Amino acid sequence: MTGAPPRLVPAARLLDPAGAGGPPEGSVPAGVRGIAGLLAHRLATDPARPLVTFYDDATGERVEFSAVTFDNWVAKTANMLVDTLGLGAGDRIGIDLPTHWLGLVIPLAGWSAGLEVVLAVADENGGAGALAAGSTLPPTTRLGALFVAEDRLDATAELVVDETVALSLRPLGGRMPRPIAGVLDYSVEVPAHGDRFNPPPPPPEQVELLRAGARIAAAWGLGPADRVLSTAPLASAEGLLGGLLAPLVAGASVVLCRHLAPAALTRRIESERVTTIAAAPVAAGGTVGAGPEEAGVPGAAPPALAGPSARTLRLPRLG
Repeated sequence: MTGAPPRLVPAARLLDPAGAGGPPEGSVPAGVRGIAGLLAHRLATDPARPLVTFYDDATGERVEFSAVTFDNWVAKTANMLVDTLGLGAGDRIGIDLPTHWLGLVIPLAGWSAGLEVVLAVADENGGAGALAAGSTLPPTTRLGALFVAEDRLDATAELVVDETVALSLRPLGGRMPRPIAGVLDYSVEVPAHGDRFNPPPPPPEQVELLRAGARIAAAWGLGPADRVLSTAPLASAEGLLGGLLAPLVAGASVVLCRHLAPAALTRRIESERVTTIAAAPVAAGGTVGAGPEEAGVPGAAPPALAGPSARTLRLPRLG
């Protein structure tokens, strides 16, 4: 699917302004000052337990990552950003990826490297139309690198990008079927990089991301025993908060599902011991806004996420 060119939204601008009328403040682990610190805290306190479990019901893929294994991917990607792409403080990376475990790795790597993470929000995914005025960047904004799904290359061709890194999103981290001139293949570039990364001091804008994740974790009552099922792509408040930041702050784990088959939901909840479902908000007109692509049927509404043994929670407004 290609579609219209996406709008560019800094990750922090997907969050509602934090105000007095929002959920409780919550807290981040002691000593954590940035996103890299959250992952480091998880490594220090609970390295072996699953951090992310990913399913793609269209391909039958299931892959699970402990904090150690996931951190290796984040570190390799951060080293690629710095060593291969030459990016540093003040630079931006763009991400245009569907619901996928690599859609969590790449922003964590960008934040670890002190970069600004910009998300590509497509109108057909139900997100761009709901953005507040002033949330998006001009279409001429320069990105130091763009990480994009291979099938979205045409849709992002007009963006101003120094380096384009494509991801095939094939099972087992497979390479793209054929090289594309002027495009780096993530699966070719990343493996050679080191699996340890020394992050610089986090930039101030990461404070708001931490604060928002902590507030949602507190509002939902998340703790280390929770396993949160999410189908939302990162380029949405549901995916950014419910599928990444809130579980990471709380020490919980994520069960990330792409193309979730409705008939598989109950079985998935039981087999993965899901305790919480991070549901998309209901839009005007009563449809759920997680995006038609994730339902597995073009143009269809995503499946209703509810299960007999898991609580279904929606994002409260942060302000």
